[in-house]
Amino acid sequence: MNLILLAEDHEMAREIMRRRLEREGYRVEIAQTGKECLEKVTELLPSLVLMDMSMPMIDGWEATKRIKADDSLRRIPVLALTANAIDGDRERCMAAGCDDYETKPVDFDRLLKKIRLLLGGHRPS
Repeated sequence: MNLILLAEDHEMAREIMRRRLEREGYRVEIAQTGKECLEKVTELLPSLVLMDMSMPMIDGWEATKRIKADDSLRRIPVLALTANAIDGDRERCMAAGCDDYETKPVDFDRLLKKIRLLLGGHRPS
């Protein structure tokens, strides 16, 4: 069973996402800050990270850069989750090292397709 690390500081969004992902058969671990995300990604080596880009302590951009800079972690796909849908935001996430990008509120069916592609080793365009 694939383990997804959900890095999300908003409690309601976190719990909704966790339940939906678990119903789809994924194991889900939670990180509430960017610092906690970095600790857990190193400890758990998840199959994928769902990264809220606006988190306390260390934001998602910096956390992603650190994950992708670590030789032992860089293969882990990072899918950005952000409420920012402004021009250039997707490019900024990708430049930080994210493997894909999804805006909030999340279209769960589209998110699941992206997760499946990333877990299958394919990078969506």
